[in-house]
Amino acid sequence: MATLEPGIARHYDISGLEERILAALADTGVDVAHLRAGDLEAADEFHIGGVAATKELADQMDLKPAAKLLDIGSGIGGPARFVANNAGAEVTGIDLTQSYVDIATSLSKRTGMAGKTRFVQGSALDMPFANDSFDAAIILHVGMNLPDKPRLMSETARVLKPGGIFAVYDVMRLKDGALSYPLPWASDETMSFVATPDDYRAAAAAVGFSVIAERQRGGFAIEFFATMRARMAAAQAEGRKPPPGVGLVMGENARTKIANLTAALEGGILAPVELILRLG
Repeated sequence: MATLEPGIARHYDISGLEERILAALADTGVDVAHLRAGDLEAADEFHIGGVAATKELADQMDLKPAAKLLDIGSGIGGPARFVANNAGAEVTGIDLTQSYVDIATSLSKRTGMAGKTRFVQGSALDMPFANDSFDAAIILHVGMNLPDKPRLMSETARVLKPGGIFAVYDVMRLKDGALSYPLPWASDETMSFVATPDDYRAAAAAVGFSVIAERQRGGFAIEFFATMRARMAAAQAEGRKPPPGVGLVMGENARTKIANLTAALEGGILAPVELILRLG
């Protein structure tokens, strides 16, 4: 994995991303000098379903106020800020891409959330945290870049306290079929490690997790992208700039990535899947 990680980090590294996000928000009338976490939701929730998916995942975790939550692959910090705001959790995010860590830290400062969230650079497969550090963990659309699901599960189990909840929301493979690249998480097949729900369950069980809930969200995903396309088309027809969305974080070939992913979703090859796991 160590040899893959620099390429994966580069795939996500987009020059001037924070400035682009702030400019897009300003274009829609947001007062970026007095930014609130909610203002960022259209752009900083880089996974299928955006903030609605984050809320539905977090709602199943029964987080107590001041719970210590780990966000694995925290991106530019959207889910961390959302859960800190809405559940009162103290959230630590870890991400492979240093620029994402920097942007997440900056956006938390801009929104007055520096005291509730912190972000560190590191690998999900070798986390710089002590054993039993967290009450709960989440991972949203990160496992597709991790070739070693057993290692992900063992590292997460190590840093969680006994009884801790691990909420997974990843794109998974439901049946055989060729994938077209680029995809949102991979420029080509060398950095894509989509696995089946069975693979996740087996890796989780091997280190002491039990599955307490599971939900396949293919229909939700197809509807999400249809709504996004409709909004972009409406903006284009009216001569407006498109509203901020996950495409901002995907860079110049966002349309191609989304089209390739949508084809795989509609073909039933891929779907986002929720797994709620409990340790011990």
